[in-house]
Amino acid sequence: MTLEVEIVFEDDRWQAFGLRGLADVALAAVMADQRIEGDFAVSLLACDDARIAELNADFRNKPTPTNVLSWPAEALAPEQEGAAPFAPDADDPMGAELGDIAIAWETCVREAVEQGKPHTAHVTHLLVHGMLHLLGYDHIREKDAELMERCEQRILATLGIADPYEIA
Repeated sequence: MTLEVEIVFEDDRWQAFGLRGLADVALAAVMADQRIEGDFAVSLLACDDARIAELNADFRNKPTPTNVLSWPAEALAPEQEGAAPFAPDADDPMGAELGDIAIAWETCVREAVEQGKPHTAHVTHLLVHGMLHLLGYDHIREKDAELMERCEQRILATLGIADPYEIA
């Protein structure tokens, strides 16, 4: 299995932070956890709050910054609440591209400080979260949210990162 992660650095703070290494590890951990085999690609936009607020306004009609946004290339979500998503098909020319993720610098830093978490752990969690969205996971319905959180907790544990949903 190979996962090509193309990163567009619109905010140089992400490059200095070491986002390339974090993204490669976090996204590969998701693919391993989900037992997805084949060659896939993901695009990652490393931006600031102003840019992600524009994207949030354009795509979600919410003109405010957020931490991470995802745009799956393919609808993999199951109809049944709480069921696992469908696996992407590496042999499908359209399926090899999993989608796009955008992550915002200022919001990630602020949230990490507010939550008393290391910035690297918080960003890793958000990358895992965004990647799970690309793979058909969501948190709108209760059972889907529970499934997605369990996946995040399990994946982050393999990376030595504490449960992000545990209240300190």
